[in-house]
This record gives sequence, C-alpha cells and structure tokens, in this order.
Amino acid sequence: MWKTHQIVLELLSPLQVGHRRIGNLTSTRRYVPGRAIWGALTARITRDAGGQNYAEVGRRVHEELAWTYFFVSATPGDVPLWPWDGNGHEFEWLHLSSFASTALEDGHSAEEGALHEVEHIAPRTRSGDQVYLTGYLFEREGSTLNWRGALNRLQIGGERSYGWGRVRPFAITPFEGPCFGIYPAHTNSDRPVIEAPGGLALAAHTLASDSDNYEGTIEPLVGRETDTANSAFGVLPSSAIVCWTPGTRTPETRKYQIAEHGIWNPE
Repeated sequence: MWKTHQIVLELLSPLQVGHRRIGNLTSTRRYVPGRAIWGALTARITRDAGGQNYAEVGRRVHEELAWTYFFVSATPGDVPLWPWDGNGHEFEWLHLSSFASTALEDGHSAEEGALHEVEHIAPRTRSGDQVYLTGYLFEREGSTLNWRGALNRLQIGGERSYGWGRVRPFAITPFEGPCFGIYPAHTNSDRPVIEAPGGLALAAHTLASDSDNYEGTIEPLVGRETDTANSAFGVLPSSAIVCWTPGTRTPETRKYQIAEHGIWNPE
C-alpha cells in the first residue's frame, strides 16, 4: 500500500536539467525527470542524517518512495502548459532563459572558444510570476525516510555549486484522484500504477519494446550512479535504457508501473 501526496515546490533559483549540447549551448529539459528527483532526495537525506552511504540511502529511496515527473507552471498545483503540446513555443517564451559565460585567458581577455551558454528554467516567468514545480510522491506504508525534511533543503539538477536548482515546499497535500487531473493512480500493488488514457501524452519516460505502436520519439536514457567503493555520489554513468520520451501518445488506455527513477513500465 502507498500513500499519495501532491508536492508543489517553489523554484528559488535557475533550474538546469541537462538534456543535450548544441554547439556552445547546453539545453535543459522542460520538466524534471524522476532520476533528478531521486538524486536530489538521496543526496539530501544522506547528508541530513550525517552519513556518507549514498548507495544504501539511494536503494531505500527506490524501495520506499515513488514519484511522477515534475512539471513547470506559474500556477501552484496546476500544469496548464505541457511543454510538448501545441503550446510548446508559449512555454519556452514564458519559462526559459539562458546564461552566457566565458573563461578568461591570463585573467584579462576571453579565452578563444570558451564561450558557454546554459539554458535554464527561470524562477520567474517572463511576465514576472513565481514559478512552481508540481508532481506526486508515493510513500510506501511504514517508510521512515525523512523526505519531508529533505524537501526543505533540496537542490535539483545541474550547476548546483552556483546555487542553481534551489526549491522549497509550497504545499504537501494528501491526494486522491487522477494525477495532474488526467492519470488515475492505483496504490494497492507492490509499486504504484498509473493509468494513461488512450490518445493522451505519456507524462514520463516509458520503457520501449518492439511491439509498441506509440506515436512519439525514442531516446536512450542515461544518468549517473554512485561508486559503491568510495560512496562518491553520482560519479559513474549508468547503463542506457531505451525509452519513449514524455509527450509520446498511446493509442489505447494502458496501465504502467512506476519503476525506479519514475520511469513507466507497461504492465
């Protein structure tokens, strides 16, 4: 059995969730994937407990918690603009910005070829409204992980040494009903199960197979894992998992188990 919570986080600084590099530009994903949530929670819970065993805490986070991807809006608890719909350009205009920097040669002049631009989700919209991240967290009954405390000091994504990715809880609410008003959740099985109505977009990376007849894009999903030999968090690349990207459409209603890192696994 799982308890469902709607989580709304207030974005306090620029958010960069690495996607791909295009020339000198490092682009950001338009949403927060489950792996980024797992990494942030694992790091914060481990440090708050005064420990260094990131691998063990990461294992417990996988076993005792599950979550959806988190999405961006200026409306707490609501996501009116999906980044992959026809409103994609409006989303980008409203929420995205970039920061350019360059290395200095001898501390005086710009080093040739060192210009670097980082795209990010801004903490305020172009019209000046506060930005929020909304998602859903499932807690296994009997869990003792201090995830609520971790949310108070969470940093998500890249460029954290510059203070990016800082969030704080705006609302943590027990929840019943379809996630994002669209996807019914079933919490009585070993892992939470999400039901995606036919014709609508999938809201997470979804494991791909040869028999799929989805309409969308496939990408190999790769992240970073902990080196168990020295408990260094996030230093090893993970094996690639081939997934349909968020926004892919399924022709028929189907159920998906929320697996590790929030990835949807077709039942």
